Amino acid sequence: MQNDNNKRKFSRWACAVPVDGKEGAPFTSAKTVDISRHGLGFISRHNVPVNEKIALELVLKAGAEPVLVIGQVKWVNKIPGSERYRVGLVFADVVDGTQKDIDSALDAPFLHREMSA
Repeated sequence: MQNDNNKRKFSRWACAVPVDGKEGAPFTSAKTVDISRHGLGFISRHNVPVNEKIALELVLKAGAEPVLVIGQVKWVNKIPGSERYRVGLVFADVVDGTQKDIDSALDAPFLHREMSA
């Protein structure tokens, strides 16, 4: 398991929301940790394989159409003293919606409390 936390190229914003997923999938009982214009981090009970591709539906603003992306797992770290894993993925492809939709949602004023690296 490789830790790429210090190699981030883009600003991240805290994003602690529950994630819905099919039973047994990486997102079962998962919770997001942070989001950037090009990826997100989450905590999972499952050890997700690096390079695994996962379809994600991002609801970025209330009342807005969701953006469908394909995320690719870039790194996975077991959380010490826990049965959970910290997972980082990048948005490999925007399938429905646009990168501009993601960018504009992350430009919202309430998100401007950027996380420190």
